[in-house]
Amino acid sequence: MKVFKGLAAAVLALAASGAVAQEDTIKVGILHSLSGTMAISETTLKDVMLMLIDEQNKKGGVLGKQLEAVVVDPASDWPLFAEKARELIEGNGVSVVFGCWTSVSRKSVLPVFEQLNSILFYPVQYEGEESQRNVFYTGAAPNQQAIPAVDYLMENESVERWVLAGTDYVYPRTTNKILEAYLQSKGVAPEDIMINYTPFGHSDWQTIVSDIKNFGSAGKKTAVVSTINGDANVPFYKELANQGISAEDIPVVAFSVGEEELAGLDTAPLVGHLAAWNYFMSVDTDANAEFIDAWHAFIKNDDRVTNDPMEAHYIGFNMWVKAVEAAGTTDTDAVIDSLVGVAVPNLTGGYSAMMPNHHITKPVLVGEIQDDGQFDVVWETPGLVPGDAWSDFLPESAVLISDWRAPMSCGNFNTKTGQCGGAAAQ
Repeated sequence: MKVFKGLAAAVLALAASGAVAQEDTIKVGILHSLSGTMAISETTLKDVMLMLIDEQNKKGGVLGKQLEAVVVDPASDWPLFAEKARELIEGNGVSVVFGCWTSVSRKSVLPVFEQLNSILFYPVQYEGEESQRNVFYTGAAPNQQAIPAVDYLMENESVERWVLAGTDYVYPRTTNKILEAYLQSKGVAPEDIMINYTPFGHSDWQTIVSDIKNFGSAGKKTAVVSTINGDANVPFYKELANQGISAEDIPVVAFSVGEEELAGLDTAPLVGHLAAWNYFMSVDTDANAEFIDAWHAFIKNDDRVTNDPMEAHYIGFNMWVKAVEAAGTTDTDAVIDSLVGVAVPNLTGGYSAMMPNHHITKPVLVGEIQDDGQFDVVWETPGLVPGDAWSDFLPESAVLISDWRAPMSCGNFNTKTGQCGGAAAQ
């Protein structure tokens, strides 16, 4: 009996020491698809988060504790994102989550983060029309990518006809709704706008590209504004080349094609086509050079590229660290309050700041695809552009503002009615 009691005490002591050891780390959730149609884009975001966590741990961690990455794979399965988010928060006890790519995956997890009162940093361009207390949007809103890209094509390429081509889900549909309204406000006739949607992973582009070619043969300069996401981009660009459509004929400006996606393509036929982002690997700043060097050292492969959503995670992660240190705790409510107003360096030069609507300030760049898979920046905004959660070009949204500071604490305050909860849920 004495031996048994001694053994039991030892087991309890060991368990207690294990619990203490677990409490000595701050867990950071990583919620990105490592398989399925979106793995082409999301895997590298998991990798950069591991790098950022590793670098922070070498600096001493946060609040005197080491950070512990908890990685899950929602496998490009939108309902599974919610399940995996709950697993991270409830099962693993993470203090914050960095993840999602598509808007449908983000929409899937929103109720989980609200119910469990946890924090999500979302690093990808999206359609706007949303501001949620538990989410910090470090990717571009439409006024930080889509609208400036269209302005560039109008002013510099004299485009008059527009093909809005997207994957069939919420981000392309809402973005194109905004763009259609914006183009018509600029005097573009409805018959000069062609809209097309395809499913995730779409591979047979022959008929659609033929339709685009015909649409562009009306004697007016035509461009494609692409919100095609994931691995469907590979056959899309190949078919453009197959049908002899060059950037001089019908330029494509993409919102979801960056250096990572180009790494899987023969870029020769794509030279001259465009992408609009807030960061390119080719940007010549000291901060970017240091980031690229650190990335190559961590990933042990000098051929691996960097891209815009990686920079968004870089910004968001550093904002979270700064807010946690300012709050002196990882408590969700305290960190949320501390995040508004935090400013950290971006990689294109200058600082990005978190605004009361949980969006950040960002420069906007248009890049031209080069034959080495990099982008030559051909245009940029003169300064940083604040992210607008609610589009000024949709009547139901133009009256809404977002401010999560007290006393407003509202994601969709209707300036006409003076009420929180205008056209959409918070």
